[in-house]
Amino acid sequence: MSEKGYVYVLTNPSFKENWVKIGKSKREPEVRGKELYNTAVPLPYEIYATLKTVKYNEAESMIHRSIDRITDLRIAANREFFNIPPEKAYEILVDIKELLGDEAELELKGDNVESCLASNGTKRKMSETFDFYSRGLKDGDIIHFVDNPSVTAIVASSRQVLFEGQLWYLSPLARELYTRLGKVNSSGAYQGPLYFLYKGTKLTDVPRNKE
Repeated sequence: MSEKGYVYVLTNPSFKENWVKIGKSKREPEVRGKELYNTAVPLPYEIYATLKTVKYNEAESMIHRSIDRITDLRIAANREFFNIPPEKAYEILVDIKELLGDEAELELKGDNVESCLASNGTKRKMSETFDFYSRGLKDGDIIHFVDNPSVTAIVASSRQVLFEGQLWYLSPLARELYTRLGKVNSSGAYQGPLYFLYKGTKLTDVPRNKE
């Protein structure tokens, strides 16, 4: 069995605002962060988020491609530093986690779990893994593909649906449906709930249950 490794998002108090380092390692991110702390940076790195998976090489390549294809956000060619808010990097990791399903473990570190700084300087809640049950949906409910509402799937668990006799997470299902349409986006990553409707409303807009 292949050994698991990590894709990590690192921040550093000495960086300019919205600079991050996104890399990979077989070693624990805490160990890797200490290895990177040398005379090139005046302050230690801080771990923002990690994705643990046997496919860490592919996951790192996907997140780098996703960022590079949006715009020229890489600070220097062939370097792993990007001019992107860490929460945006995390959102791409969320998409990759959805594609990999249970093959990957996504973790947001420390105080980042509760909140992060939005671009306007206000606090906002971090993106969370989508959960049908928290939105009031239940097993057996029908959702519709946004680009063709005649294509449906059945809610089968808190995060999976039944489509053509198989269980799917939303992100890989969205990718499969767009592949069939010949419309795969440049990054290949999808935030699954954006592409499905429940009773005419995008899943991302279905309100959460009140606690």
